[in-house]
Amino acid sequence: MTFPFSFPRVLGLLGPLAWLSLHFAAPQDAGSDLLKSTNAAPLAHFTDVAQKAGLTAPVIFGGENTKKYIIETTGTGVAIFDYDNDGWPDIFVVNGTTLQPLPSNKTPTSHLYHNNHDGTFTDVTEKAGLAHTGWGQGVCVGDYDNDGFEDLYVTYYGKNVLYHNNGDGTFTDVSEKAHVAGSGKAWGTGCAFVDYDRDGKLDLMVANYVDYDSATSLAPGERPSCMWKGVPVMCGPRGLPWGKNILYHNRGDGTFEDVTTKAHIDQTNGHYGFSVSTFDYDDDGWPDIYVACDSTASILYHNNHDGTFTDVAVVSGAAFNDDGREQAGMGSTVADYDGDGKLDLFKTNFSDDTSTLYRNVGDGTFDDKTFPAGFGLNTQYLGWGVMFFDFDNDGWPDLLLVNGHVYPEVDSQHLGSSFREPKILYHNNGNGTFTDISANAGPGITTVSSSRGLAVGDLWNDGRMSAVVSNMNAPPSLLVNDVRNGNHWIAFRTIGAFSSSSASQKYKSNRDGIGAKIAVKAGARIFVDEVRSGSSYISNNDMRVHFGLGAATKIDSVEVRWPSGLVERFGNAAIDSFNTLKEGSGSPVSAASSPAKSK
Repeated sequence: MTFPFSFPRVLGLLGPLAWLSLHFAAPQDAGSDLLKSTNAAPLAHFTDVAQKAGLTAPVIFGGENTKKYIIETTGTGVAIFDYDNDGWPDIFVVNGTTLQPLPSNKTPTSHLYHNNHDGTFTDVTEKAGLAHTGWGQGVCVGDYDNDGFEDLYVTYYGKNVLYHNNGDGTFTDVSEKAHVAGSGKAWGTGCAFVDYDRDGKLDLMVANYVDYDSATSLAPGERPSCMWKGVPVMCGPRGLPWGKNILYHNRGDGTFEDVTTKAHIDQTNGHYGFSVSTFDYDDDGWPDIYVACDSTASILYHNNHDGTFTDVAVVSGAAFNDDGREQAGMGSTVADYDGDGKLDLFKTNFSDDTSTLYRNVGDGTFDDKTFPAGFGLNTQYLGWGVMFFDFDNDGWPDLLLVNGHVYPEVDSQHLGSSFREPKILYHNNGNGTFTDISANAGPGITTVSSSRGLAVGDLWNDGRMSAVVSNMNAPPSLLVNDVRNGNHWIAFRTIGAFSSSSASQKYKSNRDGIGAKIAVKAGARIFVDEVRSGSSYISNNDMRVHFGLGAATKIDSVEVRWPSGLVERFGNAAIDSFNTLKEGSGSPVSAASSPAKSK
């Protein structure tokens, strides 16, 4: 099956390199033009093509009409990644289970869908060796052994699973051998591969939620924390012991070391960790780690360049909202939404609260711009997955949020919310503000569901970004925008030069280039983004970096700051296509013209 629409995607992000500290044309002018265009034609029309595309297996997760325990509420993540290196992104959907034992022939498993290059997918789970069952949660992708094939890490309530990609379409569970399975008593949620010490080997950050024991869990209504708006509901997370986040260091021999204490990750406690987003927020060349936390302050681990981290969320302004309140953080996403060259942060939260937009000031601090940017109205929804992505290719990152309540009782008790909720699509006006265009954005946005994980990617290799959504006790959604426009785009795949067989190599970024920052100059603007594992709500996006160019028909320059510290400029990048950037093959940029820091 082929789809009759071709929609290029753009990620207009401005950047972290020193030569990006320019003064650009005022974004207000671009925003005015965009707003005028909305009067002429709809900006988006998303439809859910999952059924036609072959994404038909439901995500099983606890009870459908009641959620007695908190373990039944969190749902699962999704990943978009090219597992077989055929150049076409595939889809992995994490699955859960139920409290009641199920017949062996009905035991839920996660699902790997192979991209058939024609708009359809084939379920290859059994063939790939991924038919694992349990309380699946999150997923992240990264080539941890630098062999050129993407590996998969899946978190669980219980033992986590690291799947090594064998390079032949199959995976092997190496969790115990690699020492990343955990004790079996933790509740893993978000995760991300990140080379925090810049040694060329991907490390692994894992967020943990609640120290939960089903044998001693409380029934709805047993404590004040088990009531919501006067109605007995499942207990938690408040009143339950908190989980401890874990950082694993890659030894380079196929195994990992738990460096949680050594890296000072354990010095922040008392949090219920959910999503993990890595980004170099202070542009010092070292990756930092943000964790959105439920019912508690967020965490921002600042990289100290010596193998340790310091939680600076409070002093940086990223821990609470503008009122100084802790929120129930779920998902998180990163982009330069206002075109000032600094990476900003957005977080989804519980119902009866706003999501939160943190604008990066550039001095190591953030400002809460939720209300000035136009995000203060939608308080009725409970947000989970969220991603910045430029659906109309105008160079300004838009926002997609997926929602769904945790208490099915909100329907029967008429508590002012709905268990199944629509998605929200915000259009970036190009002037620091956003407009909610959900009502006219198509049935893929307005149809209600209890959604959790969200990943975005160019599934069709035509510049058109689509979204995959994990829905509670329902098949996943595959959202495609069928509105055309003439904007241009450019996309990049990064390949780091690390080789485990060469001790004297000159360059040593991890094979995926995770952590690399790409800056594209096109006319008066410079767009920047990072190669990133994880993010959204316990999910993993297409890691190919994709920029929209609007009306621009050529690129002036492309510059990459690799995790190794090398800064290179690449020429002859083609628009409306994918470009491969390999470490060591560009023209080095001198220290005088770039702020890339040496280790």
